[in-house]
Amino acid sequence: MTNKTHSGNPIFPGWYADPEARIFVGRYWIYPTYSAPYEEQTYLDAFHSDDLVHWTKVERVLRMEDFAWIHKAVWAPSPIERNGKYYIYFSGNDIQNDDELGGIGVGVSDRPEGPFLDAIGKPLIDRFHMSAQPIDPHAFIDDDGQAYLYYGGWKHCNVAKLNEDMISFSPFEDGELFKSVTPKDYVEGPCMIKRDGKYVFMWAEGGWGTPDYRVAYAVSDSPVGPFERLETVLQQDPEVATSAGHHGFLHIPGTDDYYIVYHRRPLEETNRHHRVVCIDEMRFREDGTIEPVKPTFEGVAARKLAQS
Repeated sequence: MTNKTHSGNPIFPGWYADPEARIFVGRYWIYPTYSAPYEEQTYLDAFHSDDLVHWTKVERVLRMEDFAWIHKAVWAPSPIERNGKYYIYFSGNDIQNDDELGGIGVGVSDRPEGPFLDAIGKPLIDRFHMSAQPIDPHAFIDDDGQAYLYYGGWKHCNVAKLNEDMISFSPFEDGELFKSVTPKDYVEGPCMIKRDGKYVFMWAEGGWGTPDYRVAYAVSDSPVGPFERLETVLQQDPEVATSAGHHGFLHIPGTDDYYIVYHRRPLEETNRHHRVVCIDEMRFREDGTIEPVKPTFEGVAARKLAQS
């Protein structure tokens, strides 16, 4: 192991995108998309670290072969732990209409490193509810224990209430299973942070294959909004990288320290699949808004988690 003091960006080698970051069992984890042509996106890898600097790759935590309905485009994983089980939500097949098989799947495992196996034998969401393409899920559990699944592409975002089993939904008070929460300029990649009793909802704008890909956010008193766009928090830097977006985050327990984990395209790359995973600090202002994040090559300083 080297004596690196900072993570550097990208934080690990390989073409990866759409990272979701979590803390599981006292260790940092990142679950990204394998960034390749859709027909080659047949599995998910994961990475873990004890210090944000040295990362270990765990190959094939999820495999297409374990999900009979998938044939391509395994994207945008979002893992979460509940009741000693690990659930992972992800996109499969990039469906273009309700007649195609695919959408958002859910896998389950006893360990954060998998293997994640099909929890229900079919997609969890397989239709275009309120025009939202069923891709880019993000799982969130509120302080009261209610779990939510945010998702959606094609400029539409929905949210649904997950049951305790994490593999089925319960309706909202109006009887509907899905509620539209689409903010202005939303494209894809939703992400939710609960901080100081407020719901900080973030998303990606622009096109994932274009330089203007970026992250914006809103703040609400409710997990279902309304979400009024406030500002751009992450975007390309012509001296560092382009296409910075579709992120996750890490929050250090017991502190107000946050890190944004995202993908971007190195300046020398023109292939839209050549994306890498990076990490930088994300700071909140006193009023609860977020300072714009400056993409760096240095990344973040080594930091171990306190052992409970």
